Amino acid sequence: MQCSRCGNQEQKYFYEDRGKFYCRKCIQFGRVNVTDVLKKPQILSKKHKVHAQLDFELTDAQKECSEKLKQAALAQKDCLVYACCGAGKTEICFEVITTFLNMGKKVGFAISRRQVVLEITKRFRKAYPTLKIVPVCQGYTDITDGDLIVCTMHQLYRYYQTFDLLIMDEVDAFPYKGNDVLKPIAMQACLGSLIYLSATPDEEMLKDVAEGRLEMIELFVRPHGHPLIVPTLLKIPGFLQELLMLILIIRHPGQWMIFLPTIDQVRLHSSFYHLFLHSQGITSKTKNKEEIMESFRNKEFSILFTSTILERGITIQGVNILVLFSDHVVFDESSLIQIVGRVDRNWKQPTGYAYLAGATVSHAMKRCRDAIRRMNEDLPDLFS
Repeated sequence: MQCSRCGNQEQKYFYEDRGKFYCRKCIQFGRVNVTDVLKKPQILSKKHKVHAQLDFELTDAQKECSEKLKQAALAQKDCLVYACCGAGKTEICFEVITTFLNMGKKVGFAISRRQVVLEITKRFRKAYPTLKIVPVCQGYTDITDGDLIVCTMHQLYRYYQTFDLLIMDEVDAFPYKGNDVLKPIAMQACLGSLIYLSATPDEEMLKDVAEGRLEMIELFVRPHGHPLIVPTLLKIPGFLQELLMLILIIRHPGQWMIFLPTIDQVRLHSSFYHLFLHSQGITSKTKNKEEIMESFRNKEFSILFTSTILERGITIQGVNILVLFSDHVVFDESSLIQIVGRVDRNWKQPTGYAYLAGATVSHAMKRCRDAIRRMNEDLPDLFS
C-alpha cells in the first residue's frame, strides 16, 4: 500500500472509507485514494521569443555561472547553485529560463514563502513584460496557469508532471526542509531539469553533490565585489538589549530591520515604539504585508520590527540589521546567515551594519559569523 502523491507506505497513515483506503499524511492537499492514478493537469505551453530585460548587466562571475547553469539544465543534470546572499541567484537563472521558454518548455519557480513569491513575481514581470507571470500562493489561486509560474512549495501539488524546468529556492528553509511530504510532491512536479538555489545548503544536499547526484555551481561574490558584512556579536542581558537598539538607531541613522524571535514580541515592540519611533511591525499574521513593505521601500518610515518571515528573499537598499535575542532557538545558523544577508545589497553604496545581540553568544551566532568569513576568503582581492 503506497500513496501515489507523497509516497507514504506507513500503515498508520492509511484510513478506510467505504471500502477505499486513502492517505492521511498528505490530506491537506486533498484526498487521494490508494487506487487513484494522478493525472497531469491541463497546463498549456508554447514557444516564445523573449529575452530578459534587466536594468543592469550581469558581472563576469554571474555570466559564467549563468552559462554553466544553462548547459547543465539542457543536459538534464540537476544542479545546486550555492551562492551567498545578494550574489544574484535569481539573476543567473534568467538565461536558462529564457532558453526553456523559447524552446516551448514549461518553467516553474518555487519558493517556501508567500511574501517572496509576490516579490519574485514582480521581478519576473519587469524582466518579461510580454509574458503572463502567475503567482500561485495563499490568496492567489484563482489562476494557476501562465507562461511562467511562480508558486510556494505547497502549491506544487497542483502541477503533477508539469515542469520541464523547475527552479526551487529556499530549499534549506521551513517548510520544505525536512518535510517528507513536500519533497516527493516537488519531485513529481518536475519531469525534466531541477535547479536548487541556496545560500545555506544542508548536509544532505552537499552529500548529493559529493556522490554525483547534483552538479554544484558556486558564486560567493556580490555584484559590487565587496566582501560580505560580517556581523558583530554582542553578549548583553535581555533588558539592556532595548537600550542597545536605541543607541544603534541614534548612532547610525537610516533604515533598520529589527528581528525578534516571536510574533508576540514583534507586536509588543511595534505597538510600543510606534509612539515615539517612526516604526511598524510585520509578521506572518499581518494582513497588509504588501502595503507595509512598499512603504518601507519608499522610506516612508525607518524602523521595521519583524519576525523571521522577512529573513529571506527581501531586498531593501541600504538597510541595517539588528537581531534581538538572537540566541533564541528560532535563530539557527541558516536563519542568521540569511538575515545578515539583507545588509550591503546597494550596488552604489555597499555599506551597512549587522548586529546579533543575545544574553549568550550561541553556537548558531558563531557559526553564522564564521561561515560568512569563509565566503569572504574566496573573494578576489579587488579593493587592495
